[in-house]
Amino acid sequence: MSSPSSSRTADGEAPGADPPFPEPASGKVVPLRHPGRWVASAAVLVVLAQAVHALITNPVFQWTAFGYWFFRPVIVQGLALTLELTGLSALFGLLGGVTLALMRLSKNPVLQAISWGYVWIFRSIPLIVLLLFLANVTALYSTLTLGIPFGPSFVRFSANDVLSFFVVAVLGLSLNEAAYAAEIVRSGIISVDQGQLEAAAALGLPRSRQYRRVILPQATRTIIPAYANQLIGLLKGTSVVYITSLLELFGVVETEASTNSGQIIPLLMVGTVWYVILTSVLSVVQYYVERHFSRGALRTIPRTPFQRLRAKLRSVGVIR
Repeated sequence: MSSPSSSRTADGEAPGADPPFPEPASGKVVPLRHPGRWVASAAVLVVLAQAVHALITNPVFQWTAFGYWFFRPVIVQGLALTLELTGLSALFGLLGGVTLALMRLSKNPVLQAISWGYVWIFRSIPLIVLLLFLANVTALYSTLTLGIPFGPSFVRFSANDVLSFFVVAVLGLSLNEAAYAAEIVRSGIISVDQGQLEAAAALGLPRSRQYRRVILPQATRTIIPAYANQLIGLLKGTSVVYITSLLELFGVVETEASTNSGQIIPLLMVGTVWYVILTSVLSVVQYYVERHFSRGALRTIPRTPFQRLRAKLRSVGVIR
């Protein structure tokens, strides 16, 4: 009969035991290198530097003329009109989109069919065609009336007095915007977990209150990114209304470029830079709105770029 000590090897390990892990040669950990990333970064920086150099040195851009036109009163007036068209169309389009989305989600088949038909029609018609049709609708209806449907009319007025170029532009943009906003809102609502609806119904909450207090606050997190993109598209889409003789930002740039043929490029750059600035402002607003509504979904709210910069400066000892 063998003793316990005889069942161990000469190294003191039991037979069949896993060999011990070898000691690391050094305590220093060498990070994994990514040479491809550095090569790609260098190539992108070279291309970016070439683009900036071309913008600065090419005399065709005429940066002196660009500075002259950038804050001209006629440009600022067109910019203000662009903002006004965007704000009103976004408001009316969102209200119409919410209404259409609720109609589409209704259990009433008539409301569902009307909502689906509206979205189908106005997503099928190009915006420029819609604006041209509305601008010439007075050829179909020269007089508008208010009264009892299929009955006598009480008020009668000229369509030309009501459908000005501004009204036509807001109406066309709003009708087009509502069709896309309806699908964005509907997708946000149906993204809410079904259990939330069942829990709200089990508490005996009215249907309207379920939407206001339970569904819409959660759906907003899904709606905001998509609708922000749609809003940016609407901002740039206002450039189409120049066909109705309404001179917003792009209309002003186009008009001035036609009368100043030698300054087409700097005028186009003026419009481009203003659109970039407006889009950037909307992107910043989108970031902070998303951050606000992420409080109920994330454990920690992401820090803003300013907060990250302060933390970086504090870590290197620049500030306390």
